[in-house]
Amino acid sequence: MRITDIMLAFPGILLAMALVAILGTSFVNLMLAVGIAAIPEYIRVVRGSVLSAREMEYVTAARVIGATNRSLMLRHILPNVLPPIIVLATLGIAGAIILGSTLSFLGLGIQPPAAEWGNMMSDGRTMMRHFWWVSFFPGLAIMLTVLAINLVGDGLRDALDPRLNNR
Repeated sequence: MRITDIMLAFPGILLAMALVAILGTSFVNLMLAVGIAAIPEYIRVVRGSVLSAREMEYVTAARVIGATNRSLMLRHILPNVLPPIIVLATLGIAGAIILGSTLSFLGLGIQPPAAEWGNMMSDGRTMMRHFWWVSFFPGLAIMLTVLAINLVGDGLRDALDPRLNNR
């Protein structure tokens, strides 16, 4: 957790920029940098969910009747930890799209001639006064994609949250 705390001390974009600067600019390195920058959030959520789930009464009851650690993890803790992870992953995809596009916009991501929304926006910023659509439509595509993914994540949260079930 100390390494996670150290990683959380740096903004995700700064960490990703440093990793891309060290590793070089390519698609694989960009995805690696975005993934490493997002890891601390997942570690914190998983740890918090596991610590919360292991204190539940049904885990204590299963332990008392002789359940093994493996059985406890697979049958009792994992099903209660998965919904927050799935929701975080769905919302994390949107953040990864924005971070990847930002790095490409700054020239640290996928290099031209590869098509990438950040590159397209960067190419269009010099022509913004006369050809505004060159940057506008890639930005709109990013916005609509992130909005759609966030709506899916919100729907998943509603579907997977047991506190919202009114059955």
